[in-house]
Amino acid sequence: MRKKIGNQGEEIAARYLQQQGYRILRRNYHSRYGEIDIICEYQRVIIFVEVKTRRSERYGSAEESITRIKQQRLRKTALHYLQQRNEPFKEIQFDVITVRLEGARPIINHIKNAF
Repeated sequence: MRKKIGNQGEEIAARYLQQQGYRILRRNYHSRYGEIDIICEYQRVIIFVEVKTRRSERYGSAEESITRIKQQRLRKTALHYLQQRNEPFKEIQFDVITVRLEGARPIINHIKNAF
């Protein structure tokens, strides 16, 4: 059930990013350090996006679940991705998108340069 909710949130986030003009490069990129949900590009900036989906804030907000350890894993995974990609880039950025599945329409919160 959790995986299904997570996949639904990632799909919503990817559509949202595309509507905002972002170009999706990869989804669910895995390395030995972890996984990055969405890797995209916007104005020559490579953006690594962590997506968190919740049905409610009963057990805390989605933003609170991205701990310092999770951030370190994301950074290492991003570095691995950049080493594999043999192309120049202007800069990188880490964003967080939270999706709350309450009611008929999801609530999306896009935090740019989250960490």
